Amino acid sequence: MSEEQTHTLSLKAAYAFGTEKGLKREIDDIKDMEIEWDKPYTSSLKRGFIVDLFEKHGIFEEFKTRYWSVGNTPEGQRLRRRFLRIKEQYNVWLGGGDDAVADEEEEEEADQAFAEEAHLRDFLAKNLNCIEAGLRLYQTADHSGVEFPVDDGRIDILTIDRNDQFLVVELKVSKGRNKALGQLLYYMGWVDKKLGKGPSRGLIIAKEISDALVLAVQRAPGVSLAQYKLSFSVESVQAAT
Repeated sequence: MSEEQTHTLSLKAAYAFGTEKGLKREIDDIKDMEIEWDKPYTSSLKRGFIVDLFEKHGIFEEFKTRYWSVGNTPEGQRLRRRFLRIKEQYNVWLGGGDDAVADEEEEEEADQAFAEEAHLRDFLAKNLNCIEAGLRLYQTADHSGVEFPVDDGRIDILTIDRNDQFLVVELKVSKGRNKALGQLLYYMGWVDKKLGKGPSRGLIIAKEISDALVLAVQRAPGVSLAQYKLSFSVESVQAAT
């Protein structure tokens, strides 16, 4: 393990590691990027771009082992989500949106949502028949269909149906919002262009589905909606005798 381990993700170590892995051009772009917004998150924003870059190239786990073992702890996972969230908000802002960085209370709620979404994603990925009979998880030599990387994001679950066509699944633990549809349509377009077998289908799974989203999906062929419901049971445990 490297002696350069730090609590937060070291940009210095990340720059050196990325360059070592043949990503000098991408690293230089991150180092020299002109950050145009007025939020005090410059370093965290760059860390978001670093995490996204390393994950897309499948080298983030090695980086954590060598330079950021905290990244494998619950605290490190929370920081990873925060860095990626700030990066996403910056991209929205560049596109003319007004997605302000959450304050501390909102961040805590967002972290909880990320955790719930991850649990839901992992459960559904292991129980695809809950979504549709005959589904199987898409696999490549480098990636599974869970959080499948695309050019600008990650597909929650990428599956293939019994007709050998892609079904792109987007999860929302909070109320299904209209922007989920735009994100899903981008993923479907990417899959059709890059992976073939098109046209793909898309599915948004959310705890609640708004009337506005139902209306919007009527103009989006190949997209369907589903709600999930959680349940639990309590079982007694007998003490060993």
